[in-house]
Amino acid sequence: MSEIIVGRTAEREDLLAAAVVEAVEGTGGYAGSVFLRSRDRRSIVLAATCGVPPSSLGGWHLIPVNSPIPVAAAYSSGRTVHLADADETMRRYPQLAVALPYAFGSCSVPVGSGEETFGALAIVWATSPDSEGLSKAQRRRVRTIANRLGASLSDLRARTGDPLECDPQTIPVETPAPSAPAVRAGLFDWDLVTGTFTVDDELCAIFGLDPRAFDGRAETLASCLHPGDRAALRAAARAGAAEGRIKARRLRIRDRTDGGEGYRTVELWGRAPEAGSAGARTHLVGTVVDAQAGSAAVAAVERLRDGVFSLAPDGRVTYANHSALQLLGVRNNELLGQFLSDVLPWLSDPDVEYRHRSAMISQAPVSFLACRPPDRWLAFSLHPEADGVTGRVVPSGNSPSTSTPSASSAGTATGSPRARLGVMYHVLQLGSALTEAVTAREVCEVISNQLLPAFGGQQLAIYVVRDGTMHLLFHTGHHEDFLDWLEGVPLHARLPGTETLTSGTPLFIESQQDLSQGYPGTPTGDVRSWAYLPLIASSHPVGTCVLGFDEVHRFTEKDRGVLTALAGLIAQALERARLYDSEFALARGLQQALLPHRLPVVPGIRTVARYLPGTSGMDIGGDWYDVIPTGSGVSLVIGDVEGHSIAAAATMAQLRSAVRAFAAVGHTPGDVMGGVNRTLTDLDPGLLASCCYIHLEPPGHHAYAVTAGHPPPLLRRPDATTNALELDIGPLLGVDRSSAYPATRIDVPPGSVLALYTDGLVEERGTDIKVGIDRLRASLAHAPADSPDELADRLLHNARGSSYRADDIALLLTEFASGHGAEVTPDHGVSEPFPT
Repeated sequence: MSEIIVGRTAEREDLLAAAVVEAVEGTGGYAGSVFLRSRDRRSIVLAATCGVPPSSLGGWHLIPVNSPIPVAAAYSSGRTVHLADADETMRRYPQLAVALPYAFGSCSVPVGSGEETFGALAIVWATSPDSEGLSKAQRRRVRTIANRLGASLSDLRARTGDPLECDPQTIPVETPAPSAPAVRAGLFDWDLVTGTFTVDDELCAIFGLDPRAFDGRAETLASCLHPGDRAALRAAARAGAAEGRIKARRLRIRDRTDGGEGYRTVELWGRAPEAGSAGARTHLVGTVVDAQAGSAAVAAVERLRDGVFSLAPDGRVTYANHSALQLLGVRNNELLGQFLSDVLPWLSDPDVEYRHRSAMISQAPVSFLACRPPDRWLAFSLHPEADGVTGRVVPSGNSPSTSTPSASSAGTATGSPRARLGVMYHVLQLGSALTEAVTAREVCEVISNQLLPAFGGQQLAIYVVRDGTMHLLFHTGHHEDFLDWLEGVPLHARLPGTETLTSGTPLFIESQQDLSQGYPGTPTGDVRSWAYLPLIASSHPVGTCVLGFDEVHRFTEKDRGVLTALAGLIAQALERARLYDSEFALARGLQQALLPHRLPVVPGIRTVARYLPGTSGMDIGGDWYDVIPTGSGVSLVIGDVEGHSIAAAATMAQLRSAVRAFAAVGHTPGDVMGGVNRTLTDLDPGLLASCCYIHLEPPGHHAYAVTAGHPPPLLRRPDATTNALELDIGPLLGVDRSSAYPATRIDVPPGSVLALYTDGLVEERGTDIKVGIDRLRASLAHAPADSPDELADRLLHNARGSSYRADDIALLLTEFASGHGAEVTPDHGVSEPFPT
């Protein structure tokens, strides 16, 4: 079974690596990555990279699916997210720009098959001031590669049962960026009996031979050597037969590059694969290594007086010349394979790490100054390519001013810069997300979406303090009874959930045994590890946030530092949100009190109303609706006072009362609107309002409508033909006290449906309101009309599902009975609506 799992994992890794390499090379990018969904589908996990290694990207190994990050957005939406440059990145995804403030462009596309999405593919490239990003053809190519990868993964799952998911601990497949090789190696199999060679194309290239024309004869290879080395080739054959190996035999090969005639030195290595006596050694297998280009480059660099060093993409030192070692004050064996900041404490500064990341991600040179203790200043410059960084270091005659970004305080830095940057990432990510959360529920969901994927937890509970006891505010996870025992516990109880709050110190419990020893009798359930975070805002205990882990979790120093830092952010956000919820409930209660509690029952028509408050703030709006029976019929009213405030709500209440007063005394629709306009002008609240007033007269087949700058009503006739009514439009209420409002006669055939609405239902940022009105008209025309209630819910379906509504929405639907009129009894007595 283990062999099967290893086999399908290897096949998946090959598919991922091939796709990301093809995407990088096909677009001219310098880095790419593939993310696959996690088991709990809350996150996407880095599964493969090409170019920039994961360590250079800080915390971008595991990303919550609802993060405002391009690759997460591509996964969640199924759409391509193309960011041409840093300006567009900052404008559309400010969180990404804050965490990675470098100049680069990116393109993220979903990876999936059919309706199912497995992950996302992202490509990164260096940008210039006039960069337009990838062309449409390049974007299509990336999408094609992602679709092909999705189809291959789907086929892999069908054949092997691979779930196509990644654990948070998954180590991504890393493919280096393509680069010119400094060393070439050709392979051969030398038959010592016949003297023939079987070689690969690279060996032919080293010898300057056409692979298709090579005859396999040793003499042909020997003819490419310096005449003095041909005997050495024959001696190598004899030594290989006798000793079973050839070790570093140097040969000179004729070199006709650049039109000249010369020789370059290669090395011959080989061994006899057979065991036994010399007589059994019939052939040699081995390689010819051509390292002259690399050796010549090293020799040239070693002659320089400037310090030159090379860094791998992840920042580890791969080479340093003699001058660099002297300037840095370190030995070669101490530096190679290490991070500069780990070997040289005076370079352990976040600015140095920032400069390296900036060079790798933006692919633009950077420079900085650093002080080697006690007072020797050095100037560093980093020149990046996709396969690494070439660094230059030279003495600097002058120390920088205090305003110059540098590593001058490196001797005071503590901890690893990479660890500090990881902390910064998580703080920035959660802090930015919390700024967009308004209600306590939204804050809790942000915490769940950010913390659980980031630390691999499965349970999260938030308890708040009310009247000196703990009460559950939020829980997520598959253990329904997680921390039930904490409900109603007094704050002074000796339990982990209360002691962490009274002491103000986070509590990390890594095993059930540790919990039993520290807090005997505390239920453990199926959870194995816990992190208890005290939520304290302005020295006031707010509550406790608890993370639970189904498996034993060892909290690293970084885990503890990050969670401790985040606890303060969570507490402040939660306290702010709870205050908002209280004020919001008060404001909404006031607004609901100002709207009709129920609509009157009128024979021959059926009316329903809906009201949706905006979600962008806690202020109440001025939308209203009303149905007013009068002695001559029935009046339908909808209006909208500008703004969101107590003043807007108060003005709305006064206008609603004014409309009722003028309608009750039998004024014509035009006079009603004129009187309401004078009322608003006399009140002088500094606010304008729109309104639409329609008066239906018995037998109800026609009506008179006036509008004061309000969106036009929609009428759906019995044959489902639906139009926006063309009315004579009067000015907004409150503009001019003497304004007149002409009435328009409209026909309302039996079986029709009339829709009055406020602009919050049809307005969309960046789109003409006429587009929204036409979209609503089409929805009204095609929606089934089983009942007015169902019809109203269908028209509001998209608005209800939106997490962001900048404006309130009011909707008033009136359905006219087939074959009946709107007959109203003079005493306004209660009558039954027509049957469905």
